[in-house]
Amino acid sequence: MGVPGPVSPDGTVLKCVNLGWGVFNVEQEMNRLTGFKVKAGNDANVAALGEMWQGGGKGYKNLVMVTLGTGVGGGVIIDEKILPGAVGAAGEIGHIPMRDDETETCGCGKKGCLEQYASATGIVRLTRRYLEAHKNENVQTMLKEDSTAKDIFDAAKLGDKVALAMVDEVGLLLGKALAAISCVVNPEAFVIGGGMAKAGEILLNVIRKYYTEYAFHAARDTVFKEAELSNNAGIYGGVRLVLE
Repeated sequence: MGVPGPVSPDGTVLKCVNLGWGVFNVEQEMNRLTGFKVKAGNDANVAALGEMWQGGGKGYKNLVMVTLGTGVGGGVIIDEKILPGAVGAAGEIGHIPMRDDETETCGCGKKGCLEQYASATGIVRLTRRYLEAHKNENVQTMLKEDSTAKDIFDAAKLGDKVALAMVDEVGLLLGKALAAISCVVNPEAFVIGGGMAKAGEILLNVIRKYYTEYAFHAARDTVFKEAELSNNAGIYGGVRLVLE
């Protein structure tokens, strides 16, 4: 199983903030409830393993998957295996600190995390703030303060300047974050998935643009791939986790 939080090698979950879970051994608890042996991992890590095995990352042994949804998740695969880190917190891309001037608190308790801007809820927040800051300037846009992430991307595809600026801001932050990641693990490919990735090339193109600008010269040609398995990625990854 994959769960939305760091999982240590013995199956202990170190809080799942979006579920309100504390620290406990999820493998033991699920075994108690079901009678089945259980192997657990971080959901984004498990999804990354599935995409590497049977999805958009097939053919690559070293990749980083980025999931763009309500939050920003990530999974690092090195030599076809999950890189979990000492306590299962490796790949927590969404909580890379990006801004020191943020006043709102992320779900993790910090301020200025990547997922506060580069997720579906993040781009909505950026747009709302922009519209509030310029409400007396008669800004020409089809966007409203209650616009969804899909509304913003749809407007950007139609050439709306405010929407394009919001997409550009998200692409800048993601591009810089992935450039930093590439300096550490140097993957062959980045696999981009999650609900927001359905925006397609308009988002991927701007991420690639800024990644190329900020990446270390030896890593600028890293391949960008779209995830292919959707919600099944974790199922494939779970199977691969057991097969290992």
